[in-house]
Amino acid sequence: MSTFSEMADLGHEQLVFCRNDEVGLRAIIGVHNTTLGPALGGCRLWNYANEADALRDVLRLSRGMTYKAAVAGLDLGGGKAVIIGDPASVKNEGLFRAFGRFVESLNGRYITAEDMNTTVEDMNWIGRETRWVTGSAKYAGGSGDPSPVTAWGVFHGIRACLEVVYGSSDVAGRTIAIQGVGSVGYHLARYLHDGGAKLVFSDISERKLAQCVDEFGGRIVDGDDFYGVDCDVLAPCAIGGTINASSIPGIRAPIIAGAANNQLDDEKRDGAAVDKAGIIYAPDYVINAGGLINVYAELKKLPSEKAMADAANIFNTVKVIINKAKAQGITTTQASNQVAEERIEQVARIRRLNLPSRGIEL
Repeated sequence: MSTFSEMADLGHEQLVFCRNDEVGLRAIIGVHNTTLGPALGGCRLWNYANEADALRDVLRLSRGMTYKAAVAGLDLGGGKAVIIGDPASVKNEGLFRAFGRFVESLNGRYITAEDMNTTVEDMNWIGRETRWVTGSAKYAGGSGDPSPVTAWGVFHGIRACLEVVYGSSDVAGRTIAIQGVGSVGYHLARYLHDGGAKLVFSDISERKLAQCVDEFGGRIVDGDDFYGVDCDVLAPCAIGGTINASSIPGIRAPIIAGAANNQLDDEKRDGAAVDKAGIIYAPDYVINAGGLINVYAELKKLPSEKAMADAANIFNTVKVIINKAKAQGITTTQASNQVAEERIEQVARIRRLNLPSRGIEL
């Protein structure tokens, strides 16, 4: 399939390929949809096996950001960026400043932020070349690391799923298995531990695992053993595509609710398989919207307390999505997609009719 065909299939407006050989920059910026506002989404650094994998990731992730912003009620569109390279070797000031110049060239159509393997310090470097960056350090005028807010939203999304399944949102005594205990997974573990949950951890980093067990107790499982853990909630918080045809048959948890993007390898196929298995799935872009809520608050110059309160409201949003899916006999992903698409279409219709966006009955 050609690049334009892939863009058309997912509804993308723009792709920008970025190269600067002097600093080793190879990046792709995806702008999916700007109906609700400028496209905002993180900059991910990953050692992709090939350029096709990087393109697939940026297309899926930027589309997810459109839906995430729409369901969260934010006036933002969806975008994403991926930088191709080994995080252990390619990071340097020149790389991120060169990337920042490409972001600046889009004149606000895309606003970047931190993501997998990028940090507040990296955003500071990008911010030296463009004002279209969020999540830089507080001393640089940003809101700092968004992962605690992301994890706070996931924590409340898990509570919503527990209430649907067990009749109580209390995490105390519940067993939660977390895959990926980096920034968001670590903070999620802390919130769950403070709430009295029993924890199971999986990660490729022995250092991070040791830190979590030392601070929060719990136990460690290796690799694919994660999917078969006897627990109340599976919380994938690392790479996407882990809920797939191979892993679903072995899942014993009644709930999947984690921070990772694109958890379903194939949205339709795997969403249907999870639903058929009787598993409640909290759509990833709904439950992990806390980070986006945080940087939106930064853009609007709202206090951090507002971001935390809005992230906690993910509890109600997840319940609405689950109940909508049950009422219509559809998957939770289909239900959340409907909510997002309906809001985008309402705003698009206002603009087509050239009507003011407030107080209009559609």
